[in-house]
Amino acid sequence: MNYTFQFREINQNWDLLLQGVQTTLELSAMAMILGLLIAITNAALRMTPYRTVHFLVAAYVEVIRNTPLLVQGFLIFFGLPWLGLRLDSDVAALIALTVNVGAYTTEIVRAGLESVSKGQIEAGQALGLTRWQIFLKVELFQAISAVFPAISSQFILLLLASSLMSTIGATELTGAANDIQSRTFRSFEVYIVATVLYFIMAIAFSGLFFIIEKTVFQARNLSRGRS
Repeated sequence: MNYTFQFREINQNWDLLLQGVQTTLELSAMAMILGLLIAITNAALRMTPYRTVHFLVAAYVEVIRNTPLLVQGFLIFFGLPWLGLRLDSDVAALIALTVNVGAYTTEIVRAGLESVSKGQIEAGQALGLTRWQIFLKVELFQAISAVFPAISSQFILLLLASSLMSTIGATELTGAANDIQSRTFRSFEVYIVATVLYFIMAIAFSGLFFIIEKTVFQARNLSRGRS
């Protein structure tokens, strides 16, 4: 079997690949931030005494975690127009990614909150803090600090899973690679390049999260331990 690699045509389309990388990073970063906000909100809602609220949060988590991201993207992009809501493919991709990672991160944040010792909560109550003040000033930072590696891993998975959004026309990296492949027919070459670019982005995010963990969480925990 003789196969000659030809990257010349791929090099001629670097602008499309770089645009796909930019869109992938933008979608992933926005979905990460919004998903974490959803997770924190859900964790706060679980503190309320209303069982209906607890049920709705649990239902959201279970439905999203037990259905494929690809189907969720199809439902948002192809299903909502039947209800009169037509979304741009990139917007639909952002919503699907946000809703998906929000459900998974909700459980991670909940596990972090459960790791906070009850003694610290009781100390906050003894100081006259309200339940919400205890949540914000005592529990939340410690919870995020405890599960930050798990959150980081979940966000890396989100970055890689964003490739599925090419199926609804999102202009991220895989979508750009598919477009180049359809015009050049150099499937092997273009997907090798796309694989390398995903690997670089994943490593870059891993390094960023490592720096955040060391400089924000471990440094603050160390200073609190000394005090």
